[in-house]
Amino acid sequence: MRLLRLGRQLERELAGTARRHDITLGDWETLSVLCRSGPPYQLSPGRLARALGVTAGTMSVRLERLVRAGLVKPAAIGDDARGRPVRLTAAGHRVWRKATDARTHLEAALVGETLGRDALRTLNALLRRLMIRFESSLGAPPLRGELER
Repeated sequence: MRLLRLGRQLERELAGTARRHDITLGDWETLSVLCRSGPPYQLSPGRLARALGVTAGTMSVRLERLVRAGLVKPAAIGDDARGRPVRLTAAGHRVWRKATDARTHLEAALVGETLGRDALRTLNALLRRLMIRFESSLGAPPLRGELER
């Protein structure tokens, strides 16, 4: 119950941080997956949807919003717009970086200052083990990059 309660409170704070950067929490998650994908910071809508655990329709709406905002752009390959990869723009990377820096400060204030560096490392390792075990028991593949953190 404590994890759920902390999660809800942190999600509210993160949603507020996203709003201050003119994005939604879902937009931020999408930009994060693109950033973690590495150069050229490009993925297909289907891969993004699978990585984020959302439907194709949700992904389509989210990508349309991000394209209109100039934070991602369709890659210049393929004829089928639905399957065409999207690429993170420089503006998208800037917005993601600013929002992520704000999140890092929030997390440091909420968690890091309370627990200290060693306890935080231990907590992160324990939560990582729990996530891997829980997700594997559900048959859900971990997000790319999640195992390294």
